[in-house]
Amino acid sequence: MPLDTKKSIIMSCCSKLICKGCAYANQKREAERRLEHSCLFCRKPTAETDEECDKQRMKRIEATDPVALTHEGMQQCKKDDYCSAFEYFTKAAELGNVHAHYRLACMYDDGHGVEKDRGKEIYHLEEAAIGGHYDARFNLGCEEAESGNIERAVKHWIIAATLGDDGSINELMKYFKEEFVSKDDLAAALRAHQAAVDATKSPQREVAEEYYRDLEQQQC
Repeated sequence: MPLDTKKSIIMSCCSKLICKGCAYANQKREAERRLEHSCLFCRKPTAETDEECDKQRMKRIEATDPVALTHEGMQQCKKDDYCSAFEYFTKAAELGNVHAHYRLACMYDDGHGVEKDRGKEIYHLEEAAIGGHYDARFNLGCEEAESGNIERAVKHWIIAATLGDDGSINELMKYFKEEFVSKDDLAAALRAHQAAVDATKSPQREVAEEYYRDLEQQQC
């Protein structure tokens, strides 16, 4: 299962994703031992300025790193440059990045940078879902439900729920009331969902979330 990008940060030096809890713990360790700030993966010194960070990121993009390409696509979306974003996502998707596949699906759904195309949207959702992207799996369930294929929709939502997706649990609860989901299937999905959520929780991660949330507010 791919690391949740909402709960992780990307290292500009090597494009590795690290959960915020681990990143915070490493920063604390370095501060306490007065160590040089370095990447947990490649051990290179951490960029100290935005300019250094941008240079490192561009090197990864030039090396056609799929994570760096996807990240740059996201940055272009924030600038409303959807044509450039589409190019970056396409390159990353060709290299198998599931997050890029999901972003392309969203673009084909919204019509940002490309013409709306349901067939291509579904294709990229399927590729992302196969790679463990639970938002993509949830969306596939919604697509099936809209087409009247409730049984297939439920199967998608059960899979997404086991990966920790809250939206899928809500849909399963709704269709349980309409008797499309059995009591046993719902109970199993709820247990698996809770296990997935619990696996991402720890006191360390909660402290890290608060730290990075405060940091983002200071930068605004």
